[in-house]
Amino acid sequence: MTYDIVDLETWPRAAQFRLFRTYQQPHYATTVRLDVTHLMARKAAGIAPYRACLYAIGSGLHAVPELCMRFRGDSVVRHQMVTLSMTVPTDTGSFGYAYVPYVSDFGTFDAQAKALIDQVAKGGALAANTGERDDLAYLSCMPWLDYTAINNALPGPDDCIPRVSWGKFVEKDGGWDMAMTLEVHHALVDGAQVGAYFAAVQGALDEI
Repeated sequence: MTYDIVDLETWPRAAQFRLFRTYQQPHYATTVRLDVTHLMARKAAGIAPYRACLYAIGSGLHAVPELCMRFRGDSVVRHQMVTLSMTVPTDTGSFGYAYVPYVSDFGTFDAQAKALIDQVAKGGALAANTGERDDLAYLSCMPWLDYTAINNALPGPDDCIPRVSWGKFVEKDGGWDMAMTLEVHHALVDGAQVGAYFAAVQGALDEI
């Protein structure tokens, strides 16, 4: 892991960090609709919508410094690169976790993601993170549901790894959209950062 230590004496959110670190339920989830019309058009050119969403999520996370921050006790670090960890259905009928490092070049990211996800799909071990890493974001796609809200199972108030979920692509008014949810720890992330994340994700989806 390559990271920088955040100086709490100069960090503008230090007071909010200290406040929300005392909460027993400090997480909150925000769900928005994102336009995937351009992405569906790119599908005809061989772009895989699922991996394109992974890339857009990675772009959104890395566009917002706070989403790459993690606390360790009373200290805060900012990772220079966050690895995306997603659930992958396996050939055995179960699922495992894939770990895909984010790369800003879409072609490179796409090829890497396909190889790593295919490896897990062939029946690899569960490979769940048991706390040894915090340079992650947890991702989960639910293509069966066009949901309106969701939250995640969390081990407790000390878990500050962001969770991202997204749902079924829905045809609407001549275009396509989908629900996406970002769940974060309030000690690190406020509403302004959540808004910036979704704007960056939409921008990436429109440019792929």
